[in-house]
Amino acid sequence: MQQGDFTKVAKHYHNRPAYSEMLLKKLIACINDEQKPLNELQVVEVGAGTGKLTKMLDEMGLNVLAVEPNDNMREEGIKYTQNTNIKWQKGSGEETGVTSNYADWVIMASSFHWTDPKKSLPEFKRILKSSAGGGAYFTAIWNPRNIIEGSLFSDIEEEIKRIVPELNRVSSGSQNVKKWEDILVSTGDFKDCFFLESDYIETMDKARYLGAWHSVNDIQAQAGESRWQEILSMIEDKIKDMDIIQIPYKIRAWSVKVTK
Repeated sequence: MQQGDFTKVAKHYHNRPAYSEMLLKKLIACINDEQKPLNELQVVEVGAGTGKLTKMLDEMGLNVLAVEPNDNMREEGIKYTQNTNIKWQKGSGEETGVTSNYADWVIMASSFHWTDPKKSLPEFKRILKSSAGGGAYFTAIWNPRNIIEGSLFSDIEEEIKRIVPELNRVSSGSQNVKKWEDILVSTGDFKDCFFLESDYIETMDKARYLGAWHSVNDIQAQAGESRWQEILSMIEDKIKDMDIIQIPYKIRAWSVKVTK
């Protein structure tokens, strides 16, 4: 498995956590300067994956165009969001394939860190509505686990480090040490960065919790098959006496307004 290639893990992505509906509602209020009805807001979700956030946005009444480069991920997303109004197309952060001046809001969920900001930020400005009365926005949002020292989840992380001591995580959690407020305005395409954060608890049974681990690309790619199987066995042992697992997350979102 190659790092950053989600082809083989796409079938497990439905096990991943969602996002805080409360925080999403606050975000929408912040980016909807013109106070449009939600069904008039044109949203482009780039790197939509298998549609976890995409479906939430649709259920909140927004018009969503989902852009995803990986064929397997996109196919899973189309299946997951069938019987909705969501439209899907192939594209990446650097080349979305979206018409210029199309969107009121562009959002990337747990995926902006895979893009080249020098290319993706100008691309997002291109597809946003430059004539919007109040402005148009880009949001980068992540849902990292809130790992508390001494918890089950902290123990699992320590065991993973023991098994793969050279591990260099490329996960959404590790991205929150970056200065996104500087990165998002670095190309001059956006300004006025603001930040929102909320706690979020996702409840999973054992099967889904293990399924979520199966969707993790960066550890699998670096560990290799034998050590990855050791990690999975270790996690199974840690949760063997648990029927329900409550995992704490921190939902974090950085948003910027397009420059004229």
